[in-house]
Formats: sequence, structure tokens, C-alpha cells
Amino acid sequence: MGLEMTYRDALQKAIVDEMERDENVLIMGEDIGRYQGTFKVTRGMVEKFGDRQNRYNLRILDTPITEAGFAGIATGAAMAGLRPIVEFMTMSFSILAMDQIINHTAKVHYMTNGEVKCPIVFRGPGGAAKQLSAQHSHSMEGWYAHCPGLKVVAPSTVADVYGILRTAVRDDNPVIVYENPGLYAMKGELPEDPDFTVPIGKAQILREGTDISLVGYSRMTHINLAAAELLEKDGISAEVVDVRSLLPLDTETIYASVRKTHRAVMVYEDWRSGGFGAEIAARISEDCFDHLDAPVVRVGGLNVPMPYARVLELQCIPDEHDVVAAVRKIS
Repeated sequence: MGLEMTYRDALQKAIVDEMERDENVLIMGEDIGRYQGTFKVTRGMVEKFGDRQNRYNLRILDTPITEAGFAGIATGAAMAGLRPIVEFMTMSFSILAMDQIINHTAKVHYMTNGEVKCPIVFRGPGGAAKQLSAQHSHSMEGWYAHCPGLKVVAPSTVADVYGILRTAVRDDNPVIVYENPGLYAMKGELPEDPDFTVPIGKAQILREGTDISLVGYSRMTHINLAAAELLEKDGISAEVVDVRSLLPLDTETIYASVRKTHRAVMVYEDWRSGGFGAEIAARISEDCFDHLDAPVVRVGGLNVPMPYARVLELQCIPDEHDVVAAVRKIS
């Protein structure tokens, strides 16, 4: 039996464990210190790693509201040999830091002919929370997965977010860790192994099935699991593929599932048009064409700015009933 904790606690434990393991690991971001983070992921870290006599302690850095500034500082620190973890209050705000992340963080290893490494983690909540409205509800993972030089992960379980974050901190490449805020309170088991990690670039099958593959990542993996339960009542056996890593993408696991079931539904919270789920759907269509008995169907978010009103917000985000409806179209 493992240790039960929330997704939020698993994140916090992963950061603490890596900071204790390696003195070069530090964390910075808005309100992460005394306020303990907007979603309380960094609670207790000032007391554990801070120095009350030194307001400029360099392992817990409360930054100004200047995303481009602290993303650039962290990139320079990583180039100099430190391993920064950068928390964005919401990944929507990382848009302001995109010049640093895309033009510098992601490219410095290539542009120095491999002489300079940039081991850095950018993490934070992405996607819709409850009524955070249009400017705080972007799903940014697909934007970053479009960019060579980055790694992008979107873990869906307690064990995976702990294990993948530890792997990300140790990676010599910049890694984007996408955390859906709807997962923070979810509980799960964490293995007791103190050296537990999860590899980046490997998908997993969370539920075996024979009739259709439901492919997703982050919170949508749980939507797919719920849809599979509903479909089972109608005699449809759905296999649930948890992508976990967008860049690099484990197409081998995805394709093996589709070649077994001969049908696929790709589910993602991002806007349906141009979201990363569309990329996965296109690859399935190209590379598994001879094994498909029906077109690959996408279930994505509505192509509108996220409304504030809760009833409208829920209309914009895919749920298990949307997935079931998509399955019925091709079954």
C-alpha cells in the first residue's frame, strides 16, 4: 500500500524532496513564499528552506509580477548551473514570458552547439478552474508542445505528477509541467519507494478495452475513465490511453491501442481548433489508417473565450457525456 495524498500534496512533496536532494534546486514565482502560492503548492517551504534573517534567500524567491523578468532570470540561473523551478500563478500568465521561454530557454542548447544546458522547470495551473474567466483559463500545453527544444508533460494522477516532476527537475532540458487546477484536490496513492520517478515520454494504459481507444491527458483522462464506465453499461469496451507526455510523444503506445480497437476518440480540454489533441488525431489518422474502421473523432473545448458564468463555463469544457456521444457516432 502506498501513501494517500492529494495531487497538490504530491507536487509539494516532489519539490521538497528534490530541494533536499540537490542544493542547486530553487523555486521562484509570484506569492510562493509567505503567501504559500495561490493554490498552496508551496506551503511550508519558506519555513523549511528560508532564512528569516535574510530576506534575499535564493532558494525561495517571491518575484514581482513580471513573468518575462523572472522567466529570464531563471533561464540565466539554469545556464549557470542551477536548477530553477518556476511557478506561474496560472499558465495563462506565461504568455507574457513566451519570448524568454521560446526564443531563449528552448533554443540556447542548440544555439551554443550543445555547450550550454538549460535545466529548468516551468510549472503551474493550466486550463479552466471554477469561474476564473477568459484570461485565466487557457490550456497552454499545446502552444509549448509546438516548440522544439522543450519537453511538455501533463500528468493525470498523484503518482505520475510526483514522479514526473522529480524527473523534470533532474532533466538537463527545459520542461513545461502542465497541472489542471481541477486535479489539485484529487486523492491517490503515492508509492513508498523514496527513489520513485516516472519517465518523460511514456504513455500508459489505465483501462484495458477492445472496442475503442479513448485518448487523453491531464484531467481529460479522468473524463475518459468516467465515459468508459458509462459505455461498459451498453456493452462497449473502451480502452483508456493516458498520454502523460506531449513532447516527446509516445506514439507507440497510442498506436498499439488503436491497432487493437480499430477506433479512436481524442479528448482534450483545449480549444478544439488547433489544440494538441488535433495533432495526435492527425498522427493516428496518418499512421494507423489501415487499422481504422472509422474516422478519428476529436472532443475538445468550445472555440470561445472562457465565460465567467459557471453554467456557461461547464458548457465549454468536455465531459464524459460528450465523449460517449462521440463514441456513438463511430460505433
